[in-house]
Amino acid sequence: MAHSNHDNYDLVIVGGGAAAFAAATKANDLGKTVMMINYGLPIGGTCVNVGCMPTKTLLTMGDELYYGQHPRFRALQNGHKPAFDLATAIQEKDEIVAKARQSNYMNVVDSMEGVTYLEGRARFISPNQVEVEGEEIEGDKFIIATGSSTKWLPVPGMEESDCLNNVTALQLNKIPDSMIVIGGGPLGLEFAQMFAHFGTTVTVVEAMDRILPRHEPEIAAEIRRALEEEGIRFKTGVTIEGMRQKGDRKLVTIRHGQGARRRRSLVTETEELDAQEVCLLAAGIQANTDALGLDKAGVSVGANGFVQVNQDYGTDNPNVYAAGDCVGKMALETVAAREGSLAAENALTGSHKSIDYDHVPHAVFTNPQVASVGLTEEEEMRRFHACSCRTIYMNRIPKADVIKETRGVFKMVIHPETSQILGVHIVSPNAADLIHEATLAVKFGLTVDDIIDTLHVFPTLSEGIKRVAQAFTRDVSVMACCVE
Repeated sequence: MAHSNHDNYDLVIVGGGAAAFAAATKANDLGKTVMMINYGLPIGGTCVNVGCMPTKTLLTMGDELYYGQHPRFRALQNGHKPAFDLATAIQEKDEIVAKARQSNYMNVVDSMEGVTYLEGRARFISPNQVEVEGEEIEGDKFIIATGSSTKWLPVPGMEESDCLNNVTALQLNKIPDSMIVIGGGPLGLEFAQMFAHFGTTVTVVEAMDRILPRHEPEIAAEIRRALEEEGIRFKTGVTIEGMRQKGDRKLVTIRHGQGARRRRSLVTETEELDAQEVCLLAAGIQANTDALGLDKAGVSVGANGFVQVNQDYGTDNPNVYAAGDCVGKMALETVAAREGSLAAENALTGSHKSIDYDHVPHAVFTNPQVASVGLTEEEEMRRFHACSCRTIYMNRIPKADVIKETRGVFKMVIHPETSQILGVHIVSPNAADLIHEATLAVKFGLTVDDIIDTLHVFPTLSEGIKRVAQAFTRDVSVMACCVE
């Protein structure tokens, strides 16, 4: 809908991604007038433009390229190496993104009667007004949904080193010879394997003692093993001291053993890593809030610019709410959309709705994939001072033998007294699809017996969830396929 002269709106949304769209949809459903102001990334925000959708396209291309050359079966032992052209891959990715942006965002805005969409940089000039390109817009309520971007590290030489991030890495048109990925979280691992599959030599540097530091240790160890088998190198428990450019090479100085006790003494040693062409920064995010004039709106932010919100997604200003990556709860498209919808409903109707974050599934789209929902063993210990967990590896699942897939692990966390399933953590092909059975179990308080009593299709990787449930009641290492 074109911008009208109607400059006082029921709801003004600053942002144009998943949270903003969900908020606009909810407000439109409630019959309210809405102004959505987007700046930075094109309409649709991170997920469609530089996040979930384009990365999954390129990861799938990388899988088809790499696994075709490295077959698991003797009958295919010679493999095949198809021609691969990164420039064409990026162009194909851009076409898929453009189509999704049109159908999922532009067409949606056009279909909503009460929603006006404006491109421009908004900043607060008072508690109930923003200014965009010299024009003042008033709102009864506001939602800040400006998303997040790569956090820069205060490392000497990094500014000059032109590190890639998730935006610029998706624009390369030739395959780098070698790459250093800074950050061993979900984003770092996805980009590491994507480029390794394309043929780049990849080293991942992570400050914590293990990759995926927020995941279960067994999960992190198994995905590391799988990625190392494919030639990706890892340096964990290291800090980055500095970066410098030498000709067309990037040199990264890292320090080992910072704070780690080795042989009862603090041993630190430095090493210089050499990347032929590029480094990619994926060591965390910061909220896109620094240019919003939030002090004028009476809205406070915390570390890395994240907007401080209460249970209802409200800020210090009773008329300003915030949702999505910029509040820093869980940086997921699905969570942003739900938060945006609830923030709009709370702002406009006075309701007090929020998400139960224990029920939110999330995944890392490496191959094999990583997926989790609910509590980890560490969190269960913190809450209940006791834990009940089982872990089984892929070689206990009949389907794994059939397809010669040895990479994977299933871990289940249950309530120490009621046997209700509190968390499930998976490394497996298609783990992101498998996790939903576990998500329903966690959300609706199912027990181990509920899963065991449910027939599963045989042979499937989904049986891993049943097998790990059975591990609470019997020794699954000696068990016929068909035993119920």
